[in-house]
Amino acid sequence: MIDQEQARALYGQGDSAHDFEHVLRVWRMALRIAREEGADLEIVSAAALLHDIGRAEEQATGRCHAEIGAERARQILAGQAAARVEAVAEAIAQHRFRGAAGPHGLEARVLYDADKLDAIGAIGVARAYAVAGATGQRLWAAVDEAYAERDPEAGRADLGDDAHTPVHEFRFKLDRLAARMTTATGRRLAEGRQRTMRAFFERLEREVAGEE
Repeated sequence: MIDQEQARALYGQGDSAHDFEHVLRVWRMALRIAREEGADLEIVSAAALLHDIGRAEEQATGRCHAEIGAERARQILAGQAAARVEAVAEAIAQHRFRGAAGPHGLEARVLYDADKLDAIGAIGVARAYAVAGATGQRLWAAVDEAYAERDPEAGRADLGDDAHTPVHEFRFKLDRLAARMTTATGRRLAEGRQRTMRAFFERLEREVAGEE
């Protein structure tokens, strides 16, 4: 439906947490999960390669990048089998963490899990700190328990970007992702990544406190 180089040409220069390298990591993971779960590889491949195609427009307009991406995927893949194009578009539309509907079909669940796996583990820590550096966040701050336990659907607007840190991102969002995996393969892979991420932030807190 679409290959790597065709997809690469559709993306601009994103930040290091959401650049085309992220897209390729999600694509590789999505194909791995798809093979283990018996999903349609062609649909999963196209959806993974196009899943963040709407992110630049989201930053400019505030519209949800998953919805934009689904619309653009339908345009990019126009002329191919309509049912398969729609399957790709639906997977893209449902891949967002705070999406109200959540992923339904197998291919959509595969993409969802692959995208979330790239947000946890060692790569998840690296991405969180890449964003922190780009936005001038502090390295560490104590997190209020009420904030950490709030509904993710509410977002983090009340905290304010100037007070947000990677520790807040971990407590509010990243540490919840393993429990939101939708495939058996995704759940298995998330376990190790979650342990790695938790160990990092536990160690960070000890070092900030001057402990070992």
